[in-house]
Amino acid sequence: MDMHPRTLEHTASEFGGPIPDESELTAGVRIVPGRSYGFFTDTTVCIGCKACEVACKEWNNLPADNLGLTGNSYDNTGALSANTWRHVAFVEKHSDAGQGPGVRSTEKTPFQSGWLMMSDVCKHCHNAPCLEACPTGAIFKTEFDTVVVQQDICNGCGYCVPACPFGVVDLNHLDGKAHKCTLCYDRLKGGLEPACAKSCPTDSIQFGELEVLQARAQRRVEDLHAQGVGTAYLYGTPGAPGATGDLGHLNAFFLLTDRPETYNLPAAPTRPANRVAPGLLAGLAAVAGLAFAAFTVLDRRR
Repeated sequence: MDMHPRTLEHTASEFGGPIPDESELTAGVRIVPGRSYGFFTDTTVCIGCKACEVACKEWNNLPADNLGLTGNSYDNTGALSANTWRHVAFVEKHSDAGQGPGVRSTEKTPFQSGWLMMSDVCKHCHNAPCLEACPTGAIFKTEFDTVVVQQDICNGCGYCVPACPFGVVDLNHLDGKAHKCTLCYDRLKGGLEPACAKSCPTDSIQFGELEVLQARAQRRVEDLHAQGVGTAYLYGTPGAPGATGDLGHLNAFFLLTDRPETYNLPAAPTRPANRVAPGLLAGLAAVAGLAFAAFTVLDRRR
């Protein structure tokens, strides 16, 4: 293998082993079990480079999928899946306000491209619907307040797939198991920053303690408002869109400048568990109604 001549100048490693608490050097945070960690994704500085996608696949040994062109976007992956735990969405704002949908706008705000980009990922919900739906206990909350699927316990029932209001969890057709982002659980246990955040060249993806990230995100919103970007808001923090329906906060939350639906995010995600009681009552009412109708018909025939 050809090697650059400068590599010969440093034949010995400067380190005797892994760097302890490396996340302090790369993310400015020490990872301590028992605390809550997550991602703050600032979409206003995402450049769509997909470095996070590549880093995620390399670290987690995930295969490529959806090879080829979809014809719908410059984005090749298309969506989150069992093999794609990070997905950079390319949203082109085609419509011209005066010409209707589907007509490409010919005039843009200065220094704006007309593109919205967002690196999507599992939200690691505070009240995770996928965890509530799992019958085997394969999905659990870690010591870092993140949500992880244990493939050795997962039986592939798929209950978690429709339970997720964000469409994150997916079944792998090869092993039949549920897969999604683990927020690099193995790296956190070793004191390492998650691969996607570490690889992001613009700090669009920021990793840290949740309370610190939420405060930082709020300051960023205020700064954008001061710069004239009045549409900036947080999605997934307490009191903001995306934290409704008793989901609580999202450990992976976002700064957006357009409606959530534009980024393929639900404006008001809900927990399926909230619909169990109303659904059960509606079913019992229907059964009671049918029983009453049958009793009435039989009574008339006497």
